[in-house]
Amino acid sequence: MTLYPLKFTPIYKTRIWGGHRLEQFGKHSSTLPNIGESWELSGVPGDESEVSNGLLAGNTLPELIEVYMDELVGKKVFDAYGQTFPLLIKLIDANDDLSIQVHPDDVLAAERHNSFGKTEMWYALEGKKNANLISGFIPHVSKEMYLKHLEEGTLEQLMARFSVEKGDVFFIPAGRVHAIGRGCLVAEIQQTSDVTYRLFDFNRTDDQGNLRELHTELALDAINFAYVKDAKTHPEAQHNVPCELAKCNYFTTNLIRLTDKLERDYYHLDSFVIYMCIEGSVEIRYDGGNETMVKGETVLLPASLSNVTLIPQKSSEILEIYV
Repeated sequence: MTLYPLKFTPIYKTRIWGGHRLEQFGKHSSTLPNIGESWELSGVPGDESEVSNGLLAGNTLPELIEVYMDELVGKKVFDAYGQTFPLLIKLIDANDDLSIQVHPDDVLAAERHNSFGKTEMWYALEGKKNANLISGFIPHVSKEMYLKHLEEGTLEQLMARFSVEKGDVFFIPAGRVHAIGRGCLVAEIQQTSDVTYRLFDFNRTDDQGNLRELHTELALDAINFAYVKDAKTHPEAQHNVPCELAKCNYFTTNLIRLTDKLERDYYHLDSFVIYMCIEGSVEIRYDGGNETMVKGETVLLPASLSNVTLIPQKSSEILEIYV
């Protein structure tokens, strides 16, 4: 069977800090309160995304990789990751502050959890007035200083906070302490990993009155204490020209502002491509058919579809992600 652009059923996650703003991206649940995360594309065991369109509807992402292998993900990706899909794609609504946390790198995560590490990035889709987030430390923080403030419950004093507006980009390599703040609405692109070390959670309790678990000992070996000067960027995209937001060993993310049709040739990429439609509506034309994505939808373009034409129905914005 010839592969085609694949859509998936979102996996909703209720969170203590979640809200209702993902509704503007078409995310609705009649049963879950406080949707903090919508997992748009996931191969995480127990949370495997399921195809929602076309002849492959009902198949999970791991099942597709097992059958189609490099035809779906690309030879270089299949050789590197086998039947594991390497990225996890989310939309996140922070109605309250997330915990201050850190993720281990590949070496530490493999050793402790038989997992990949977690390098990630955030693209701000919206920032309410006074929205901010944490990315790294202020200058000259030592391990000893960190432990002292942690013990005294004053860790926030060491954190570098940044205001958040639509279009801001934050790249968070494994080892950087971080926290999404109240009022932020972001798209998150990350390695396939669900390993998080929580350092401080503002002494919040769950609905049973229990403090959330912290992982301060585990986190100590994972933390990079170095100050980072350019933790926030705000690239300005031109119309109909891909604008690079972030690039690392695990993924590349571009922003494309579409006002006219644009041909994309991925022949030399040897990777799947993910489109996240964050504004407007875009038709994807390919050899064999077409598919339309609207604001809030995420589409997986198989590696075998190496040439497509993107046609905006109106002024539109998409994130383009690949390995």
